[in-house]
Amino acid sequence: MSETTVSASGSASTGASVAGRARAGRIALRTLTVLLALFYGVASALPKLIAHPSAVETFGKMGWGSGAMYVIGALELAGAIGLLVPVLSGTAPVALIGLMVGAFVVQMTYFDGQNAATPLVLIVPLAVLAWRRRDRNAELVRLVTRRA
Repeated sequence: MSETTVSASGSASTGASVAGRARAGRIALRTLTVLLALFYGVASALPKLIAHPSAVETFGKMGWGSGAMYVIGALELAGAIGLLVPVLSGTAPVALIGLMVGAFVVQMTYFDGQNAATPLVLIVPLAVLAWRRRDRNAELVRLVTRRA
């Protein structure tokens, strides 16, 4: 039969390792947030907002025209900015998930599912952010109702 003893130094190291894991988790979450914001702001919204030929061609194939292209680009940019604003960081991933569901439907409908996996893959880290930052939604509601 073995005994397990925990010394004072063992407790301190356990507490330090928990604090270290918590810090690493915060850093990982912040890194994920910045990477997603960069993706949505630069790689996704920018081509639409500057009317890059590839974006124009894609929206032309769907018959949606430039108006829809600019609106979707603006929504993606707003989501990217919202990811970085602390009080919006719980709501922005949910809004971007909505856009990704729409993107998935568009990929399946207009492009025979050619790039349908991309929006589905992006939903996963967005869902993680939405869950981890869900407390920010109550803060946003308090802020909005206080000013109303």
